This record gives sequence, C-alpha cells and structure tokens, in this order.
Amino acid sequence: MSPTISIVVAIFNRKDELFELLTSLTSQTDKDFEIIIVDDGSLIDLRPVIENFKTFLTIRYFRKDNSGPGLSRNYGARRAANEWLVFVDSDVIVEKDYIENIKKDILEIPCDAFGGADKAHKGFNLMQKAISYSMTSVFTTGGIRGNKKAVSKFQPRSFNMGVKKEVFEKVGGFSEMRIGEDPDLSMTLWENGYTTAFFDNIAVYHKRRVDFGKFSKQVYQFGCARPILNQRHPNYVKISFAFPTLFLLGYIMGFLEYFFMGKGIILAFYGLYTFTVLFHALFVTKNISIAGMAVISTYIQMFSYGYGFLKSWVLLNVFRMKPEDAFPKHFHKN
Repeated sequence: MSPTISIVVAIFNRKDELFELLTSLTSQTDKDFEIIIVDDGSLIDLRPVIENFKTFLTIRYFRKDNSGPGLSRNYGARRAANEWLVFVDSDVIVEKDYIENIKKDILEIPCDAFGGADKAHKGFNLMQKAISYSMTSVFTTGGIRGNKKAVSKFQPRSFNMGVKKEVFEKVGGFSEMRIGEDPDLSMTLWENGYTTAFFDNIAVYHKRRVDFGKFSKQVYQFGCARPILNQRHPNYVKISFAFPTLFLLGYIMGFLEYFFMGKGIILAFYGLYTFTVLFHALFVTKNISIAGMAVISTYIQMFSYGYGFLKSWVLLNVFRMKPEDAFPKHFHKN
C-alpha cells in the first residue's frame, strides 16, 4: 500500500516564498497528499496566497500565536490526517517528483524518519548561491550529515524532513527549542531506538538568507544552539562541533603571531584554506562571482558559528547557566 503524506509548513510572514513553494507543489507527478499550513502569528495576511491554490491542492490553513517553528510544526502535526509527516521550510522549492520519490523511498528503505539534501536553484541570485555553497560544502560546517552507507545515523533537518506520525507523537514531537529543534528531534529519535535515513533523490532548493547580515545572525544562533544540544544529548557529542570555534581562535592567534612575532605561519594556512574554498566553489558553481562571495560567506559562517558556540559553551560550562537563562529567546515559554 502506498504511504500517505501530510506536508506541514510552519510559516512567519514569508508570503512570496509560500507562493513559490505552493507553485512547485501543484506540479507534483503524485498529487495524493495534503498540506497543513501553520501561520505562526504572521504580521501579514497569508490567506489570499493560499486561496489561489485551493483549486489545485488539498490545503488546510491554521493561524496561531507565535511560538517558533518547532511548536508550530507540532500544532500542524496534530491536525494532519496521514501516516507520514513531511516538514519543509516555507522558503524551499521542490522538484515535480518530490512526493513520488518520497513514497517510493519509504517502501524501499525501512526507517522511522528520513531527510534529504538542499541545493541552490538556477533561479537563485548570486548571493543565495554563495550562501548555499557555504551551507552545503565539505570545507565548512555544511555537507550531507550522512550517506547511503551510514543511513541509520543521518540527521534530518526540518527544511526537508519526514517522520512517521505515530513515532513523532511517541517522542513528543519537536521540543521547546526555537533554534536547533530539528537535530534535537533527530537525536531524541535515536535515543528512543528509532532509525533515520537519507534519501538522495528528494533534495529541495533552499533559499536560506538573502544577505550576509541575516546569514551571520542565523549561523550565530546555530552555534549557540550546539552546546545546548550537547548537554541534552551527550552520547552524540563530536569534537568536530568545535571546529568553527577553533578556526576563529586560530585566526586571531594568526594575527597576534604576525603583529607581535613578525611571522605569518598560521595565517599561511588560512590563505591556503581561502584558495581551496575559492577554487572548489568555482569548480562547483562555474561562476567566479559566486566563488568570490562564497569565500566571504564561508568566513562569515565559520566566524559567526564559532563565536556563538564559544559564547554558549562558556555560559553553560564555565558560568553554569541554564540554557533557558543564557538564551531565553531560543526557548518558547509555555
């Protein structure tokens, strides 16, 4: 029997992105699915956009007070009618065989939850493509967090994530975390004996942030969330999580070495890293402008994530603060 799918979209304000997402869903080769849209207290009216698609799609719309993406997805999941929940961010576009491939993969790859990759659409602007490179490159904190040889430990992300509704309900869904709620769910699934898988044919086009300032703030928050996740799930801590912080501290040490000792040994390694990223980005994107901006976005990612991680680690482990006290905006207060 073919799996039944409920797509759950938590959204705040992104009217134009919602239009593009729904447009891509109207083109699906398999049209047997429902869409649950949860308006997380948007400051603009999203209903006119949704009304344009009700003739072509099975859509249910709910509006609620703002609580962050995780709890809004839980709200939508409770109202979903089908056996599999598929969470996508409001700023993604899917291929026309997205639903068809999900159903096929569920039947072929036994799992309780799954995820897919993200990539840049050809219609994205240069900065979006540069940021997409940084967020998916093997030379940054990005890349696929799993592969077909180790699918049992792939960590799905909520921009492209599926989970059995029954399993989702058993583990309590997403937590109260506003940032990092998706890896938190993945590790909670593992701790309860459930399996996750990577589906390599369901990649989505993810817009992410459209300028370096917003991108810096976003990855800084990701960095802050990681030590909190390490406390919540100590069995899944990896030394690689601290790499951006070491990268940041090493860069500072390189400048100190240069100015106080007249040597540039450490900075030489960063120069080599810069050229590696530049040429790899050029190879991947085939565009020198994107490659140049990818170098900038990569350093922004490493520095902002690294600083967020360092700040969070110090507050939690040196000053012994509780996560909700150190970062009150990262948690929803019931």
